[in-house]
Order: sequence, then C-alpha cells, then structure tokens
Amino acid sequence: MPLIESEEHKALRAAVSALGTKYGRAYYTRTVDDGKPPTELWSEAAKLGYLGVNLPEEHGGGGGGIAELSIVLEELGAAGCPLLLMVVSPAICGTVIARFGTEEQKRAWLPALADGTRVMAFGITEPDAGSNSHRITTTARRDPATGDWLLTGRKVFVSGVDIADATLIVGRTEDARTGRLKPCLFIVPRDTPGFQRRKIDMELNAAEKQFELVLDDVRLPADALVGDEDAGLLQLFAGLNPERIMTAAFAIGMGRFALSRAVEYARERTVWKAPIGSHQAIAHPLAQAHIDLELARLMMQKAAHLYDAGDDVGAGEAANMAKYAAGEACVKAVDQAVHTLGGNGLTREFGLASLITAARVSRIAPVSREMILNYVSHQTLGLPKSY
Repeated sequence: MPLIESEEHKALRAAVSALGTKYGRAYYTRTVDDGKPPTELWSEAAKLGYLGVNLPEEHGGGGGGIAELSIVLEELGAAGCPLLLMVVSPAICGTVIARFGTEEQKRAWLPALADGTRVMAFGITEPDAGSNSHRITTTARRDPATGDWLLTGRKVFVSGVDIADATLIVGRTEDARTGRLKPCLFIVPRDTPGFQRRKIDMELNAAEKQFELVLDDVRLPADALVGDEDAGLLQLFAGLNPERIMTAAFAIGMGRFALSRAVEYARERTVWKAPIGSHQAIAHPLAQAHIDLELARLMMQKAAHLYDAGDDVGAGEAANMAKYAAGEACVKAVDQAVHTLGGNGLTREFGLASLITAARVSRIAPVSREMILNYVSHQTLGLPKSY
C-alpha cells in the first residue's frame, strides 16, 4: 500500500475540493421549497464522474474503487457540503449490485447510480436489531404459487427514502436445510404497495431526512433478490465495509471543515494586541485535532486499499478501526473549533454549532464505537467474547 497519494488521487482531491468550495456550507444547509435537499451539487458531481467513480466502467462508472469515492466525500465534507447519500447509493448499494447483482440489475441500476439520475437508500437497522444483525426480524418468504417474494418487517433510521427510487432492504430467509434465518438483500422500489415510510423527527440538522419503514407483505418479483440466496453474510458485509470507510471519510471531512474555520478565526481574532492563535492554549489543541484527523485518514486509506484489493477480511478490521478513529477525531475537532470561537462558535454566521450534533453521528452510526471495540478485542486480539 503506497503511503503517499498518487498524482491521480491528488488531482482528484483538488478537483473535488474546487467543486465543494463552489457550493460551500451555506448551500448544504438550505432546503428547497418542498423540504428536500437541494440537488445541484449531486447533479454536478455526477456529471463530472465523481458519484460513480467506484463503479465499473462497463456500466457507466469510473472504474475506480472505494479509495477514490472516499476522496470525493472527504473533500466535499471539508468544503462544508458532504453528500450523505454517497455513503449509501454508490458505496453500499452500487458496490453490492456491482459485485453480486444479475446482469439485468447491473444494467438497470449502475449507470443510473453513476450519472445521478437514480438514487438508492439502504435499510438494515431495526427497532430491536441495531448492531446485532443476527436479530433482524424482517423476513422474506416465497409465494409458492407465483415465485414472488413477500417481505414483512420494520426498519428505522433509513436515510433519504423520500428521494430514493428504491431501497436495498436487508431481510432474512429461512434455510430449508437447517430452518435458520439467513440474511438476503432485496431491491424495493419506492412506490411498491405495502411499503410505507414515516419521517423521524430528528434534532440533527441535515439535508437528508431519516425514516422508519414498514413492510407489510410487500410483494416483489423473484428478480428483486440481489445475489445468491445462500451467500448470506458475505454479500451483506460487501456493503457494510464500504459503509464504514465512507463514514470515516464523512467524519474526516467534517472535522477538517470545523478545524479550518477555527484556524482561520485563531489567525484573525486579536485580543491584547496578539492573534489568539499565538497562544499555546489555543494552538496546541488545534494542532492535536489536525494530527488525529491525519492519522484517521491513514487508516481509512488502508481500509480502502484492502477492500479494493479484494481482501474482505483485512478490510473489515481496518474499516472498523478507520471508522472509530475518524469518529473520535471528528468529535474532538468540532468541539475544539467551537471552543476556539467562543460565543461565535454557537452562531449561525460561522456554521459550527450544528456540527456538534452531526459529529456525534460518526460515533454512533453505522456501528457504535463500543461495538467496534468489541470487534477488535474479540476478532483481532483474541479475547473472550463479551456478548
């Protein structure tokens, strides 16, 4: 794995940074009249090839990987306008369909995900099954008369369902040999009968809304199943590892944005004839925040490299570590940025106060830091399992 970015990656980073700067934080936080997030940045990023940079060239993508897609999201975040649905639509759904979908599914979805004309959401979390995917109760059963699938269950904290053309739902089917339930993935179009959504009232100020989903005997054709019915966790984690890597990119970008605002303020704000940034009590915590963000990025780059190289096991460990490190670094960077600005850090003018809540998301979702510590202690260090 190269420790220094290639010239191609540097060029991609610079180009995306310029695009993000063109829109900025003010653009990201506004909403259009119908309450949905503005779409101009999404459309322009798609037109420039950034949304589908990780998808196969033969299906309209850029032929790159999660390494390139994470650069795109990080730089947009550093400019103050991260696109949360990049974590979901091209990273999770696009990756799963590219790896395991049928040729028909690939033709139907991948070019549209790459050019931004179609968007997919992802539903896995349930009221009683958060980090424990083995407790998912959304079940899929065959209709013996037609061969259709019937899905029943509930999902919570699903992002962007209102603007998504379909949701990739994680359900469970019964293994005829063992009677055990095994995870499977289904494409559920937005207007499918029996597929209901309810917006969750969130304190979080984000362009993308959160939803609870109810699936009441949702009937789907046989070809709604993505991949092999017997593949189970392999297919599921093919999407979850990119999700963790992209969440790290989201957090690092957010932390960089907050830090840049604080550094600019510390250079210009003068008290007792000296910029406040000349005082170590201000300068050192900002320097520490920068170091932590840089270290988190290195782990994220390692995770992306392993995933793109096909090492799913190695990528799983690194992706969890990257998500943990980035979440911690983001929270600390945002907190220190707000503290640096004092009262100004809580004003709308500087755009940092809303990040206090947003930064916490990177510690909580898509998996809590405690579950990551469980993973590392059990899987990496070989300690007895605690749950």
